[in-house]
Amino acid sequence: MAERAEEQEAVAAEVGPALPLLDALEAEAIHIIREVVAEFERPAMLFSGGKDSVVMLHLAAKAFWPGKVPFPVLHVDTGHNFPEVLDFRDRTVERLGLKLVVGSVQEFIDRGELAERADGTRNPLQTVPLLDAIERNKFDAVFGGGRRDEDKARAKERILSLRDEFGQWDPRNQRPELWNLYNGRHTVGQHVRAFPISNWTELDIWRYIARENIELPSIYYAHDREVFQRDGMWRAIGEFSQPRPDEDVVVKTVRYRTVGDMSCTGAVLSDAFTVDDVVREVAASTLTERGATRADDRISEAAMEDRKKDGYF
Repeated sequence: MAERAEEQEAVAAEVGPALPLLDALEAEAIHIIREVVAEFERPAMLFSGGKDSVVMLHLAAKAFWPGKVPFPVLHVDTGHNFPEVLDFRDRTVERLGLKLVVGSVQEFIDRGELAERADGTRNPLQTVPLLDAIERNKFDAVFGGGRRDEDKARAKERILSLRDEFGQWDPRNQRPELWNLYNGRHTVGQHVRAFPISNWTELDIWRYIARENIELPSIYYAHDREVFQRDGMWRAIGEFSQPRPDEDVVVKTVRYRTVGDMSCTGAVLSDAFTVDDVVREVAASTLTERGATRADDRISEAAMEDRKKDGYF
């Protein structure tokens, strides 16, 4: 046993100390981004202005610095987005000199190819415009900001995830990813979804935002807002989010942990006005951000997996 311990110590000394956690996660994500760009002809990155996509785009900018990010960004606009987030998206795209491709849910509704849901939320309607944008632009790889700690469906998906000719995902037919080797092989009509921050947690994301001094939309920090309570969540007052007659409107100090439609995303009561405040708050939380604030994930126990099978992220 003593000899074995000495042997392990010698190997560790030769390899050198392990990278700190954030450095290791950053290195892995940059490696994945570079691998995909090297292997695929027409990659794109989903960018909504949400915190995970902001971090992912920051990593892409670091991966190719001092050059520009060598692919376009893609946003599926539901038409019910928070205006602060859309403004941030546009400013970021302009600052980095990126090409922005937008898939519009509203356009599909106007053409009669999609119908409004009874509950008013449009997040589940994003799949068809997303697949249309991928096919129309001939993207063969699309980066997404999904993380395994968010949902059990995302927890079991590979970092490089093959989608068939219909954009669908088969959770029972996934490729092994041994020794960080990623298989991007695909045939004509298929494409691959790539998840560079799959191994990050919400706390990792916020610690990295603090370390890198990354700007985010203001709604991620505590602010006063008119809200009403529905299904245990605080919903914002807005054009697409209105209270019922029996729902009282109050002013609360809130922030958003995740950003989707105004009609399905709840705020959390918070006094986290700075990034350091948010780090402390997230560290103490016992609920994932989607579990705490996303009505679209409560449609069924398998809501996320069902949407992913159809082509959603």
